[in-house]
Amino acid sequence: MAGILAWFWNERFWLPHNVTWADLKNTDEATFPQAEDLYLACPLAFCIFMIRLVFERFIARPCAMGLKIQANGPQKAQPNAILEKVFTAITKHPDEKRLEGLSKQLDWDVRTIQRWFRQRRNQEKPSTLARFCESMWRFTFYLYIFTYGVRFLKKTPWLWNTKECWYNYPYQPLTVDIHYYYILELSFYLSLLFSQFTDIRRKDFLIMFLHHVATISLIIFSYVNNMARVGTLVMCLHDAADVLIEAAKMANYAKCQILCNLLFAMFAILFISSRLGVYPVWILNTTLFESWEIVGPYPSWWVFNLLLILLQLLHSFWSYLIVKTACRAISKGKVGKWNPLHVSKDDRSDIESSSDEDDSPPPNQKHHSSATNGTNKNHGTNGYLTGAPYPDEH
Repeated sequence: MAGILAWFWNERFWLPHNVTWADLKNTDEATFPQAEDLYLACPLAFCIFMIRLVFERFIARPCAMGLKIQANGPQKAQPNAILEKVFTAITKHPDEKRLEGLSKQLDWDVRTIQRWFRQRRNQEKPSTLARFCESMWRFTFYLYIFTYGVRFLKKTPWLWNTKECWYNYPYQPLTVDIHYYYILELSFYLSLLFSQFTDIRRKDFLIMFLHHVATISLIIFSYVNNMARVGTLVMCLHDAADVLIEAAKMANYAKCQILCNLLFAMFAILFISSRLGVYPVWILNTTLFESWEIVGPYPSWWVFNLLLILLQLLHSFWSYLIVKTACRAISKGKVGKWNPLHVSKDDRSDIESSSDEDDSPPPNQKHHSSATNGTNKNHGTNGYLTGAPYPDEH
């Protein structure tokens, strides 16, 4: 184990040339980041998760009730032992051949069986109330941490001149504000990483998992080799747009469509301008070019910048989805009444919708296909087509 630790903490990987870990030991005159400081994030992540549960139960839920958001979920499928056995033991998405077999066995119309499976899948998904509570928690945290970051950074020299991130590097003392900022952000993303497996299942689960891993890796990397100054800029920049998307989703769940549209438009403008404009021009410029000029490259420098570039690729992908969502909403919705979050269906997964969805229970006898000709021709929610997802966290 000692050999593995010595290999992992190799100074030639983590630190610039001619710098050793002994040079960055804490003294009476200065405090530097230490890897063991990050152990605090693990128990704190658990505490944040528990705070979230309390917040959602005693603050977010009453707020949702005050906005008349109902706790009841989607319509439940009519009990049927045969279909339930297929759903639980075989497949939740039966193919055409299996549907035809079930249709003959039950003497039900194929479209009715499809509707049953859709309702049964939706049955396992959370109510609008649960989604509102989750978004309110994220909104509250992002608003707090973004406000803290702005108040802290406006007093620092590296906000106004990014070259200050590299002068006298890595001998830059760790302040209490930076330490608090880092530990809180790391704890929150650790809680998000693990709560992904217990939260509402999202269509972009793997992408968000990759995003959380990249974010956590960036936080750890930048702290351990004392790139904390530029790290604070990255964190603050990413928190800005997340406040707006969670607010937009809360407005959507509360059926405040005009406010939802306004917030989504603000989010889209801020996300694209900050992630495709400010981030590469401001952040990548200083980590790739200014640091090369002042400090020079070394192994962990390359890894750190590769992670930042990976983040930029995710920004580009999500920006494409945002633009696609907005364009689809405008083209399919009524002018002045489009709802981007209905079009995207809260990419993070919400209730499935289809043209043959209605509220009638499955019949006891097989229907002819003509019986479904009068079903609603609208697709999606409120007549809008479902479309591409949009990002909701950095």
